[in-house]
Amino acid sequence: MIENTDKAKTIATETTGSLAPEVSVIIVSYWTGPLLIRSVISALQQPEVLEVIVVNNGNPSVHIKRLKALSQDAGDRLMVQSGHGNIGFAAACNQGARTARGKFIFLLNPDAILPAGSIGQLLKAADQQTGLWVIGGKLINPDGSEQAGSRRGPLTPWSAFVEMTQIWRLAPNHPYFRRFNQHQTACPTETIPISVISGACMLMPRQTFDAIEGMDERYFLHVEDIDFCLRLQKAGGTILFTPDAEIIHYKSSSRANAMRVEFRKARSMVTYFWTHFRDPYPLLFLWLVSALVWVGFGFRFIKRAISRSLALIGLRHRRGNDATKRAKAQARKRSRR
Repeated sequence: MIENTDKAKTIATETTGSLAPEVSVIIVSYWTGPLLIRSVISALQQPEVLEVIVVNNGNPSVHIKRLKALSQDAGDRLMVQSGHGNIGFAAACNQGARTARGKFIFLLNPDAILPAGSIGQLLKAADQQTGLWVIGGKLINPDGSEQAGSRRGPLTPWSAFVEMTQIWRLAPNHPYFRRFNQHQTACPTETIPISVISGACMLMPRQTFDAIEGMDERYFLHVEDIDFCLRLQKAGGTILFTPDAEIIHYKSSSRANAMRVEFRKARSMVTYFWTHFRDPYPLLFLWLVSALVWVGFGFRFIKRAISRSLALIGLRHRRGNDATKRAKAQARKRSRR
């Protein structure tokens, strides 16, 4: 299995040909599971990668042991930062960036796998860019379909209102009712400027990250990538999306409490609105959108609580059905022998 370090023992001695490794990959992990090892190995196998920095916000000891074993083979190409506790995604990105040695910073989610050549494709797509810029690739599900989040429109209180009330259904093609995630529209065939890319896959020059002082640490989890893109635009930078680099993103691999994650997301979204849109929007509308964000969180909390209660009630029944199905499958296998 790829989780074993045997497959990666030659990583430290692999040559990169004429390429000069200049990319520092920063992976922030919190109870990610076996995917973390796969993600790290996929990054180390990219010839453009100078180093991989894993910021350990908290993980099972078995995976930390595997990382340490892998670091013995990868040498100074793999660094594991531990002991700081769960400081949040934004703060962990900044911590990793402070020790990064590369010309480029590449933020990568711990449940994202880089196919061969993907970082090279990102660098090639941004080769003609000058000034401040950041580029993201096409996030795909394990089944190959495009994932929500890799290309997005601007997030404003109005676009959030359109999403939460679903009034986009009244006129889905109207410019006022454009949706935030754009994965349901035709994917571009070339590199394009875009409003927002996902923090699951962000490649940029070091000077871009430093110019806007990295991630805003007020965001513990979620929305920090949206805030980053907006601040970069305000600083005159460019956000790019390329379909040429496909990154497999498994999503939701962390064992973190789902409702705690939803709470963090709601709070981050409200923080984002009040930080960037207090002046251009009426305060009454900002209060309305903020209330809708928290109402949505409340509904999800209640729905999850009911679902868990029903699961407990039907636990024995489902287990019995599963056992029956397994028994029937085994019987069919025996009958074929």
